[in-house]
Amino acid sequence: MRYGRIAAFLAVSLAVAGSTPADAHPRDDGSLRAAARGTGVRIGTAVDMSALAADAPYKQAVAREFDTVTPENVMKWEVVEPQPGVYDWTAADQLVDFARKNGQLVRGHTLVWHSQNPSWLTEAAYTPDQLRTLLRRHIFAEVGHFKGRVWAWDVANEIFNEDGTLRDTIWLRALGPGYIADAFRWAHQADPKAVLFLNDYNNEGVNAKSDAYFALVKQLRAEGVPVQGYGMQGHLGVQYGFPGTVLENVRRFDKLGVKTAFTEVDVRMVLPPDAAKVQAQAEGFGLLLRACLLVEHCVSYTVWGFTDKYSWVPGFFDGQGSATPLDENLQPKPAYDTLRETFQLAGR
Repeated sequence: MRYGRIAAFLAVSLAVAGSTPADAHPRDDGSLRAAARGTGVRIGTAVDMSALAADAPYKQAVAREFDTVTPENVMKWEVVEPQPGVYDWTAADQLVDFARKNGQLVRGHTLVWHSQNPSWLTEAAYTPDQLRTLLRRHIFAEVGHFKGRVWAWDVANEIFNEDGTLRDTIWLRALGPGYIADAFRWAHQADPKAVLFLNDYNNEGVNAKSDAYFALVKQLRAEGVPVQGYGMQGHLGVQYGFPGTVLENVRRFDKLGVKTAFTEVDVRMVLPPDAAKVQAQAEGFGLLLRACLLVEHCVSYTVWGFTDKYSWVPGFFDGQGSATPLDENLQPKPAYDTLRETFQLAGR
């Protein structure tokens, strides 16, 4: 067990109460990446490739602040295979090359999902056998293309409903629940060294959805299926409060022997921001990070975009936003400081 992380948790609790130790800021370059060094948890961000190409300060921040990157969209099926058998790896390759130049690992996102699939796949009347063949071909093509260059994959994304039943998707309807095990087996065959994750939202605490994942992971691993990670997205909102059983949930997956990760963290609020909302947001980010640091096999903590300038939240949640650790001018908020200080304490 990471005893140093328990000490960090206690120290952070004191910091929240206003008793931050005077030496809580060891010398470093001031980045999240430097603060996370030595903790065993990698700090990552989702990357907007248009911003990476056109916004120099954004590009510099991605390289400076993070040691893993996740593509927001450019590894999704509709992008990489816009026509049957016609692949476009251009943007995804650019991200992988950027990561390599900056000493970063890449989380691949995502292989099997109900959303952002190409129309040629979803609108045609394929037979179950044909769909199985197409899914297998897609996984082997994508994982094979990035073999040795992508550290981890979100293999199956958002497969459960809130009540713990399997989501009604093209894959479930045509192939039955066995498609999940097949996807993991195919991904493992295509790149035996990549770490393979399940990934979902609203599964951070103990609830019907995370219970379903817990049962599924136990079942699949008992069957020899190479499920190696459990990803919790971490899309929170200050207006709803935060789950109180995050640590309990992460610990139970840790005991199953799988790696855990917070994969898409942001904490939105009803606009405009005020001091109370901003402080609550910082606590939301910190809550998930502390849970990660307090277990043995939590390997990464990824924010879903780090600046409000490019956040997805305002476009999907009317009247909400300000969901990331940096504002639109790339200036840090209390959430950024909380992440940095929590990492620093854990590293000590």
